[in-house]
Amino acid sequence: MRFQTPLLSAVLIRRYKRFLADCQLPDGREVTAHCANPGSMLGLAEPGNPVWLEPNDDPKKKLKYGWRLVEVAGGALVGVDTSVPNRALKSALEAGEIPALAQYGTVRAEVKYAEKSRIDFLLSQPGLPDCYVEVKSVTLSRQPGLAEFPDSVTARGAKHLGNLADMCRAGHRAVLLYLVQREDCDRFEIARDIDPTYAAAWEAAAASGVERLVIGTRISPQGVEIAGMIEG
Repeated sequence: MRFQTPLLSAVLIRRYKRFLADCQLPDGREVTAHCANPGSMLGLAEPGNPVWLEPNDDPKKKLKYGWRLVEVAGGALVGVDTSVPNRALKSALEAGEIPALAQYGTVRAEVKYAEKSRIDFLLSQPGLPDCYVEVKSVTLSRQPGLAEFPDSVTARGAKHLGNLADMCRAGHRAVLLYLVQREDCDRFEIARDIDPTYAAAWEAAAASGVERLVIGTRISPQGVEIAGMIEG
């Protein structure tokens, strides 16, 4: 998935109200960018971090910049926009680029299911059970090489796991796909200390047949691309 317009380098001044970030451009101007990430962004929102912003000229948008990437210690880039995984995965699923899911010929996004919920992707193929795929963006890393989810308590995430388990019990296939939006990790674990309830929900979902896929990415100021599988 390529960004629609070239990104601009900047320095983070502060992130606040979850969805706002003040940044300083190289020419000294201070701008406010939309931060499309409801999580804590633990370890990513430190003032002074190098960031990359995507400008826009859409008259319908109040903010003319969107925060897309941050550089962390060691120079690794991390994608902070939680809408990117679904956009990147849609084309990969349609092209059959994810081996574990390549047998499905029809890919539908944002399909209603369960109670007041939508599944990120519903995959179907004659002769196979429907496959419900929920996607989570992973950006947390507290140990070298280890990606973790979640980065804050997520009751919504636990609800999604329960919904997936219900689909398995109804005879369907269900997959929780964690997309790691950073290139400095080759392992994955559930952050049990951050949200024990979510960790318990995962164990219950796995016992019901919910599968886990962890996929890495290649990240640059040009875009975010699907890479190989990650241990986890």
